[in-house]
Amino acid sequence: MRYYLIIFCIFLTGCTGPSKKIPVSLSIRHHPSGQNSHFTVDRSISFETYVKQTRKMMLAARTDIIAKDDERIVNENAPFELTPPSDCPKGVKKIYRRGILLTHGLKGTPYSMRALGQFFQENCFKVMAILLPGHATRPGDLLDVTWEDWIKAEAFGTDALADEVDELYLSGYSAGGTISIYQSLSDPRVKGIFLFSPAIRISSLAMAAILPKVISWAVPRAQWSEFMLDEDRYQYESFPFNAITQIHFLTKKLKTALANQAVDIPTFMAISEDDATVSTPASIAFFDSASNPANRMVFYTAKGAFPPKKRSQIEIVQSVFPDQHIIGSAHTAIIVPPDDPHFGKEANPMACSRYFNIAPEKYARCRDKKEDFLGEITDENLRKGVIRRLMYNPNFDTLKLSLKRFIDSLH
Repeated sequence: MRYYLIIFCIFLTGCTGPSKKIPVSLSIRHHPSGQNSHFTVDRSISFETYVKQTRKMMLAARTDIIAKDDERIVNENAPFELTPPSDCPKGVKKIYRRGILLTHGLKGTPYSMRALGQFFQENCFKVMAILLPGHATRPGDLLDVTWEDWIKAEAFGTDALADEVDELYLSGYSAGGTISIYQSLSDPRVKGIFLFSPAIRISSLAMAAILPKVISWAVPRAQWSEFMLDEDRYQYESFPFNAITQIHFLTKKLKTALANQAVDIPTFMAISEDDATVSTPASIAFFDSASNPANRMVFYTAKGAFPPKKRSQIEIVQSVFPDQHIIGSAHTAIIVPPDDPHFGKEANPMACSRYFNIAPEKYARCRDKKEDFLGEITDENLRKGVIRRLMYNPNFDTLKLSLKRFIDSLH
């Protein structure tokens, strides 16, 4: 029996195991640092102190901090807060009128929320962005993390923001969206939520994620869904099954909570029809079930068709740009502007991982920006040629206009 378990594990991870042409082996980055798998922050400390403590932890736990100049990596990936301009309306009971807590997604860091943070700051929000446990240090820190740790971090950030603002809002990308919804259901202080590619439901792969964890004594690499070179300093490339398992547990918890309590606060959502990471139909069903008349959705589509019920609350945005070889949007694209220095139009991020272990030649073409198209890594798109996953939103300026109209509608 043990033999068959090992064979099954190798089969399961074979499509993500390293190619002979690009050798990768377990290293220190694939083991927990012991400092960032759980949320152990004292809930009574200020957000400023939390940021300082987190930065110190990141400096100690990351494996790519070599020279002093590399501390900029910590600066850009750490939690942050932004203060609204001085001419913005003041709060009545608190310092600021409005505030928003930003929560990044799996693999990511607060860096990915910077552009949104600056937008909300410009629109008179006090902004705080948290770091989810397990992130921004080393991929191995996701081996022991739990969804409860993420919820604790969200609760801390919500409490810290509530101390400073009259109106409290939450915003999350991908898994951060799931966490934001979950927090809003039990926290009457939350006046509205902004969701970007939220992980209302993920693929059935999460169910298979438990087996590699059980038999990792035999094949340590079986703990990893993706096993990469880890060259990107702003997101994880290697990715353990445990992280997928934890977000699956969280989505199940959210499903149960939503069955007992509908979301009735103003909700803004932006999603892609082609999303290959989370379920677009589940996001649409969530939006259809939400009851607030102020709700708005931005729906990126390459086909133009749209199935939900609340058509008057939907803005359909064409996501195809033939002159730029863009054949659609992607899960990774919505919250990043084209001029982002790392993930934007002129950058060359790790958007080619689909080919890393299975097609070295295509991987090289993609990394050299000689791909055929940019878009989502769907089966349909992959049949068209070499695809570099789109990491930025060509429609980011219009997204900001949609957000502004939604914000102006809030009372």
